[in-house]
Amino acid sequence: MNPPANVDALLQPRPPSPLREVRDDRFERHGVRLLLKRDDLVHPELPGNKWRKLAPNLRAAVDAGHDGLVTFGGAYSNHLRATAAAGRLLGLRTVGIVRGDELAGRPLNDSLARCAADGMRLHFVSRSEYRRKAEPRELARLVDSAGAGGAYVVPEGGSNALALRGCAELGRELRGAADVVAVACGTGGTLAGLAAGLAPGQRALGVPVLAGGFLAAEIRSLQAAAFGGPAGAWTLAEDYHHGGYARVPDELEAFAADFGSRHGLPVERIYVAKLLWALTELTASGAFPRGTALAAVVTGRP
Repeated sequence: MNPPANVDALLQPRPPSPLREVRDDRFERHGVRLLLKRDDLVHPELPGNKWRKLAPNLRAAVDAGHDGLVTFGGAYSNHLRATAAAGRLLGLRTVGIVRGDELAGRPLNDSLARCAADGMRLHFVSRSEYRRKAEPRELARLVDSAGAGGAYVVPEGGSNALALRGCAELGRELRGAADVVAVACGTGGTLAGLAAGLAPGQRALGVPVLAGGFLAAEIRSLQAAAFGGPAGAWTLAEDYHHGGYARVPDELEAFAADFGSRHGLPVERIYVAKLLWALTELTASGAFPRGTALAAVVTGRP
């Protein structure tokens, strides 16, 4: 596959995504204004933070003459799906190194089937191998064993220095629009870049969708690589993962359906539902002073 002639058009900067205020009594009774940053509308096939993180990396891959992309993710990874779609759009071969070799003999779930339909070749590895992918020698071995030699390596979740600079633009779009800007977090790259782009006096709030408490150190490391050190004000709300990644208990499902019905918003369950749940709970607990303008970044669609 060769990159199409219109690669520049495909990778050009997108216009700012819409920002709209919604009326919700669960926030209004506490004097908090809720705004939705509809980043899920920023690109028709690469919504939200996936576009913002991937676009700078795609440009780097094309400019360096790579003919393919290789990246990493679990069985329900939005990042894998976005990378597969990007490869199709740009005429680049894609390889996805998937956590869990026990999945190799099973029928593909909807997420991985979408990756395959977009042309991504899936390479399943053991969880122990996957955990060591940050080690340079192990990374090289994994890429080679996947038959992805010569491909541009995009890290898990797309989070690297280039991605953070792309996500900083999200923060710049929200300067002056809200006191607190909240986003769901997987690898932490979106929050790390968002915080760097906000104006002084604004704060970014991250809601991790994975258990483990590892994210703060990762965000500091990402900011050091991208910006040379800490950038912007940010905090984490750690207790709203609902049991871990891809866990959507009945109460969260009911909350997401209700929120979508109230506001005409298609609520993505893995990230966005957990973000909105957390903001509702935090507001009820008095975490935000009266008069706070709170913006929730909608990073994806169902």
